[in-house]
Amino acid sequence: MSEGTTERVLRLLSLLQRRPVWTGPQLAAELGVTDRCVRRDVERLRALGYPVNASQGVGGGYQLGAGTQLPPLLLDDQEAVATAVSLRLAAGGTVAGASEAALRALAKLDQVMPPRLRSEMRALQDSTSTLTGGGVEVDGEVLMTLARACRDAVRVRFTYAGRAGGTSSRIVEPVQLVATARRWYLMAWDVDRDDWRTFRLDRMQEVVATTWRSTSREHPDPVAYVQRSVVAAPYLHVARVRVHAPAALVRDQVPQQVGSVEDDPAGAEGWSLLVVGGDDLDWMAAHLARLGHELEILEPPELRDAAARMAALLTSMAEGSA
Repeated sequence: MSEGTTERVLRLLSLLQRRPVWTGPQLAAELGVTDRCVRRDVERLRALGYPVNASQGVGGGYQLGAGTQLPPLLLDDQEAVATAVSLRLAAGGTVAGASEAALRALAKLDQVMPPRLRSEMRALQDSTSTLTGGGVEVDGEVLMTLARACRDAVRVRFTYAGRAGGTSSRIVEPVQLVATARRWYLMAWDVDRDDWRTFRLDRMQEVVATTWRSTSREHPDPVAYVQRSVVAAPYLHVARVRVHAPAALVRDQVPQQVGSVEDDPAGAEGWSLLVVGGDDLDWMAAHLARLGHELEILEPPELRDAAARMAALLTSMAEGSA
């Protein structure tokens, strides 16, 4: 292909990646060529391994489909940098086997980057580090099986390890995967328990997607539901505390997997409501005090007792008395 033809074919590929379906006249107008030229360029893309589908009739047109192999991707500058940054983060992630694959992909991307982008990415890599080891690693096959089941709306069968150490067989209808900074969770409808449930992926074993279709039903917001489950369900105590600070500020201090923060239900300006879980009331009182804001403990009353014990201990320390 000549230089002009190559540039036009790459432009055509970029257009096909931008939206699902283009008609021939639309592509011809965008490229400034004839419909016949568009058909020839489509054939050139197919010869390069890009599966370009064509359909006739109303609503028909050209569509970039899925092939048996992954052909080269066409990325603009912003997309290339965003992809490289994501791969850099994935290299220190929590999906088993993803770190090595991310590093291989990053090396390939670096090889084909224009010099100006390569220098920018090298500067970014040299000046940043990824802190690893805090998350729980999950199996990549489990992650993909559940992702496909969510997409295809089919039931999943697996063995689940509970907090107490026992295991149980589950059949669920998955809705969405939710990732926190440390763990992966699945929000799903538990068929046998007839209710919504949250499952940690690292506790799943023998995960199998079935051919049974999931029932279409209204469901809670997956992110909010998982957050409530992570904050409250695993703990002996759940505290509700009014904090004399805006909700945005408290969210910066309290990670999502630790507590949920919302505006004060009473409508008081400058106040917010924090819901946080824990197994040790003294530990909870100490960490709430570390926020550095005026607090009003709504529940449980035992947390107020723990705060009083801590206050007495701190007073004793400050006065130097036994």
